[in-house]
Amino acid sequence: MTARVFLDGRWLPPEEARISVMDRGFLFGDGVYEVIPVYSRRPFRLEQHLQRLQHSLDGIQLANPHGMSEWIGYVTQLAAEAEWEDQSIYIQVTRGPMAVRNHAFPKEVTPTSVILAEPMTTPPASQREQGIAAVSAADIRWLRCDLKTTSLLANCLLRQMAVAAGCVETVLFRDGFLTEGSASSIFVVRDGVLLAPIQNHLMLPGITYDVILELAARHGLPYEVRDITDAETRAADELWMCSSTKEVLPIVTLDGSAVGRKVGAGGTPGPVFAQMYSWYQDFKATVMRGA
Repeated sequence: MTARVFLDGRWLPPEEARISVMDRGFLFGDGVYEVIPVYSRRPFRLEQHLQRLQHSLDGIQLANPHGMSEWIGYVTQLAAEAEWEDQSIYIQVTRGPMAVRNHAFPKEVTPTSVILAEPMTTPPASQREQGIAAVSAADIRWLRCDLKTTSLLANCLLRQMAVAAGCVETVLFRDGFLTEGSASSIFVVRDGVLLAPIQNHLMLPGITYDVILELAARHGLPYEVRDITDAETRAADELWMCSSTKEVLPIVTLDGSAVGRKVGAGGTPGPVFAQMYSWYQDFKATVMRGA
């Protein structure tokens, strides 16, 4: 962990950063969070992440304890002083402590805000070159998945399903349609067309999701944003997962079955993925790192 943690307006050594056991984030998961990737000490799309933080705060009816310029200052300061060139900066805001445990919001609210940095770890080359395995499950999460809240128990249980099966991710379906992964966005490739689920209240508006579609548009890869059925997902030519830390990875088996309809294509990363990965790495070098 970084040498200092931001807690409620103060920079502290990690061992001195403490919150009350009566904090609603601890008791109820009553809070929101953001994870901002940092490359060569440059926070990527910081304002977009902070706008998503604001959307989450609005969704849980909690006033933002800091303005946009304050958040930008705190994050850039931490990115500059942390010991790693590439980082994941974590922001969390909860509704803060209360005098007596009660589900209803306190009349007086003092939010708890935390910022900390960790080293950015990207997937090993073997996962990109050989692909990863995934399992599927019913999306058992609540109906406001567009809010990035700290109430992540359902996500944890779904992610653990993948771990228990020796897989990397759990692909989620709700009422017969693809939503996302337990901690990622999911894309489908069929007949050379990239398919992306519609961003609505049932999935997180992913920033890496946006990058993938921007790269598809820039390089002329046909794509559609629409509802994707369970059957279409399982009959995909290619299946991908993406996130700020996982970047973009090919899913080559789903529930033990090889992904890929074409003869000889199943179970290996596909050609469209290879194109996208190359575009993504170029974008990372020239835009994310500013090279």
